[in-house]
Amino acid sequence: MSEQSVRVLVFSDDVDTRQAVIDGVGVRASKDSPSIEWTQAATPFGVRELIEGRRHDLMILDADASKEGGMSVARDLENTIEDLPPFILLISRQQDEWLATSFGAAATVLAPIDPLALQETVAEVLASIR
Repeated sequence: MSEQSVRVLVFSDDVDTRQAVIDGVGVRASKDSPSIEWTQAATPFGVRELIEGRRHDLMILDADASKEGGMSVARDLENTIEDLPPFILLISRQQDEWLATSFGAAATVLAPIDPLALQETVAEVLASIR
């Protein structure tokens, strides 16, 4: 991972959710974190295309995306792509945290998104992969 910047992919079929993540974290998750280059995907196909096309350091996936949620997308990628970056799942129910963990999530963030909690979570996951 580059010390100068990291690439983070945000997946949700809802543009407002993607924007809430980007606005909530900003250009840097913490003063000790590298700057973030954001990429966005609105479909599972878009996630796959972006992940296969270039290096990403972290993914933030909406578990409640319609048609195919973030957990399903993560499982599909895990089964087909080597060196998958860690991912954070956005969940709407605290009870789903165990399920997200069983799918391999590095962390979860509960919706509605609390920008501070999201920043802290992103900073922790980024620090763990340095």
